[in-house]
Parts: sequence; structure tokens; C-alpha cells
Amino acid sequence: FVICVFFSRLIFGTLYPAYYSYKAVKSKDIKEYVKWMMYWIIFALFTTAETFTDIFLCWFPFYYELKIAFVAWLLSPYTKGSSLLYRKFVHPTLSSKEKEIDDCLIQAKDRSYDALVHFGKRGLNVAATAAVMAASKGQGALSERLRSFSMQDLSTIRGDSSSTVPPSVTVRTSSKQSQPKTSRSASEGTGSSGKC
Repeated sequence: FVICVFFSRLIFGTLYPAYYSYKAVKSKDIKEYVKWMMYWIIFALFTTAETFTDIFLCWFPFYYELKIAFVAWLLSPYTKGSSLLYRKFVHPTLSSKEKEIDDCLIQAKDRSYDALVHFGKRGLNVAATAAVMAASKGQGALSERLRSFSMQDLSTIRGDSSSTVPPSVTVRTSSKQSQPKTSRSASEGTGSSGKC
């Protein structure tokens, strides 16, 4: 049922008035402009109030039906609900409080700009510090990783064969294989010199 209320409000409260607002703009009829502007002001206030009333009054019997009836009353050309509410309540209230509202909006805009600049600077400082820390930690980790490589790992990375490994360094192989040729030739040379 709530979904039905939502779609009916979407169609009749938003899309229908939006289409007729478009027609008013296209025809350049001042009366239609004023009529639909009053509707949109009232509808904006209704939507704002609805945010809070939905939380506290949703349990009230026929609450959703009353909302649909209210939107229909606002739109109706017979009741002219939006025009009536605007002329009787909204326009006089806004006219009497306009200066205070403008002052509050200017102060809020200035404060929000200052807060945005302040938090923007703090955010950039935090990001720069994090980048420097990451770079310094990353550089240390890279040098540690390079130190931990064995000679075999380095030759595998370069794609070199074991023949380029210096003779004094033995290359690790599996336990079933014999020692490399470089080590064997060195031991044979020692054995033959002992026989002579």
C-alpha cells in the first residue's frame, strides 16, 4: 500500500505539475507561471514537513490517504489549494521574516565557506602526510625485500643462466642433483694436484 501511495504522489505530486510547469514556460503565460511557482513552493514545504511527520505520524489511521488527498487538494483547479495556502500563510510569513532569513543565509554561507576552506586545508595536510609516510615506508620495504633475495632469486629474475654466476658462489639445486660443474671442476683440480 505504501508503494501505491509513493507512486501516486510521484505521478500527481511531481510529474503532472512538472509537465504543466513546462507548458507554462513554453506558453509564456504569467498567470500560469505564478500558479505553478506557488504550487512548487507549497510542495517543497510539504515535502520538508513530510520527512518529519512520516517518522512520528505514520501509525495514525488513514495517514497515507490523507497525504494523497492533500496533494490532490493542492493541485485541484477548483480548490486552488496551493494558491490559497501560499496567499494566506506562506507569503505573509516570508514577507515579514525575509530580512532575518536573508541574514541567516548569508551568515550560513560565509560560515560554510570558511569551514570548507579549513577542512580542505586539513584534508590536504593529512593526505600529504599519508603520502610521505607511505612513500618512506614503501622505500624501506623495497630495500629490505631486495636484501632478502638470494643469488639464485636474482639470477632467475634477470633470466640469466647459472654460467654467469661467479665460480666462488654455489647455486642451490635440488638434493638429488649433484653439485654444479664449476664446483666439480674445482674439486677435481684439487684431487689431481694431490696425486702429482
